Amino acid sequence: MEKNNLPKERSTPIPSKDVCNSSDPDIAGSYYAMQRAGQAATNFAIQTKTAIVTTIDGKIFRIPAAELIKQRQLTF
Repeated sequence: MEKNNLPKERSTPIPSKDVCNSSDPDIAGSYYAMQRAGQAATNFAIQTKTAIVTTIDGKIFRIPAAELIKQRQLTF
């Protein structure tokens, strides 16, 4: 597992048109539900001063709370 060697830019996958345009509202909303879940995990990691483990472009990364706080400050 790599530590603190995050890529300079994250590639955010765009949901396929099939998912976003699904006639099933649960499927259509699933992409955004996953985004909210990721944000909730980030918030919890910051509150508890723990790291999250995620994949970016197929590589596994451990992102400590301090780095999550830095990233958040850059986006606001």
